[in-house]
Amino acid sequence: MLILALLAACSSGGFGRQKDQIYAPSVDPRGDTVDGLVVGHRLMAAGQHELALEAFTRAAGEHGLTGEVLSALGAANIGLGRLNQAEKLLRRAVKAEPTWPETWNNLGVVLMETGKTAEAEQMFKRAYALDNGKSDSIRDNLRLALEKMDQTSYGEDQEQDYKLVRRGSGNFLLSNEP
Repeated sequence: MLILALLAACSSGGFGRQKDQIYAPSVDPRGDTVDGLVVGHRLMAAGQHELALEAFTRAAGEHGLTGEVLSALGAANIGLGRLNQAEKLLRRAVKAEPTWPETWNNLGVVLMETGKTAEAEQMFKRAYALDNGKSDSIRDNLRLALEKMDQTSYGEDQEQDYKLVRRGSGNFLLSNEP
């Protein structure tokens, strides 16, 4: 056995690099790293929510669980359809940073999707007020929540399915269009 192992180590294959094989580039330990939040937002824009969640998790290790990191983690979880996790993270984010309308909007979206329409309406109102009415997506979400609150009963023909539509970096819109 020992002889076979020694002969295998002496073969031309070995552990060295061969010219016809492709290898990943080496890592430069002195190179600059890109912030996990920046990477995560780019991945969210590309629709890569799972990878974005990993990048935001790394950012949490670098920055701590700041309002920005919690909001980003919540947005990534919305993109993955993990609404209960997103709700918990977004509630923590609005406590940490209560002046960010995008976070209030995203929390409203989650609440609307989970059937908590009255609370969602309040979140959208707060987001709209903080945003001074500048964001069309927040206004549209508030309008949808108000319409849903005005309808006292739903028939089968009145039931509407809403879907999440991503607007900007980490901002979501409810849409009832097919």
